[in-house]
Amino acid sequence: MPEHGHGHHGHGGQMTPEQQRQMIAQELRLAKNLSQIKHKIVVMSGKGGVGKSTVAANIAETLQKLGYKTGILDADIHGPNIPKMLGLELYGEAFSNYQFEVFKEITEAALAKETFENDEEKAEFIKAKQEEYKFSMFPVTLPSGLKVMSMAFLLESIDTPIIWRGPQKTGAIKQLISDAHWGELDFLIIDNPPGTGDEPLTVLQTIPETDAVIMVTTPNVVSQEDVLKCVKMVGMMNIDKIGLIENMAYYMCPHCGEKLYIFGEGNGEAFAEEMEIEYLGDLPIEEAVSESPNKDAVISVLDPDDEVSKRFEEIVSEIIEKFAKEE
Repeated sequence: MPEHGHGHHGHGGQMTPEQQRQMIAQELRLAKNLSQIKHKIVVMSGKGGVGKSTVAANIAETLQKLGYKTGILDADIHGPNIPKMLGLELYGEAFSNYQFEVFKEITEAALAKETFENDEEKAEFIKAKQEEYKFSMFPVTLPSGLKVMSMAFLLESIDTPIIWRGPQKTGAIKQLISDAHWGELDFLIIDNPPGTGDEPLTVLQTIPETDAVIMVTTPNVVSQEDVLKCVKMVGMMNIDKIGLIENMAYYMCPHCGEKLYIFGEGNGEAFAEEMEIEYLGDLPIEEAVSESPNKDAVISVLDPDDEVSKRFEEIVSEIIEKFAKEE
């Protein structure tokens, strides 16, 4: 579990040699883990309640369904909702047990490839494996193959609050990124908490060479104003590949199939053009989407033929075309 209060070292003083050693070791783990991931995409929003996590989870599952090895990192410390959306109820001891089982599988697979002169050699080999993986956290793999890592797994229960200040939160996020053992991935989707505070900033600073940042908004002036702040923040980080998805843009009448713009006709495309960022598409409001967490999966998995699932496939195609096309 991320250690409490290890976000910033040496407040008002120099780092001790041990702190320096730990920081360098963490940076090396971070570089090693990220080097195995082809594309890193951060999902952000200016405010809560716009369906950002729903969008992130569906993008991840859609990529996995299309044959890309995908992981999703839930970087929201206070409201880690991704596991619930994906049907994962794994907290505290259950997650620790999962970690042990994964390590056991890795070790047994490695042992099967080796021959040992005696039990002492075998014990040394196992000890070396323990040392190799002592900082590793193994993401949880869903039946679809999607890998998931979240702060939620480290809590005792879903209703355990995290009452931390900035340095503790940034330290935890850095550990989630540096110590999650993803293996080789085509895509890592990072679900950022809303706004422009410590957590989103830490993610953007910790993951160099981010392929794109995707903003989620709704047809609402306040939501769009907040997104504009996020776009400016990302620009300050020298990231120029930014996309926009307009969520809850319309409602499909179940009787006649007409598109009803209940919040007023969305102007997401014009808004994206104004900000000089890529427009990736819009998504409808649908009851099946809001009910999906109660059914232990996202709509892309529950009903691939649904209007929203089809829209996610189109949006993911746009993401690949605009931000992840192989040279």
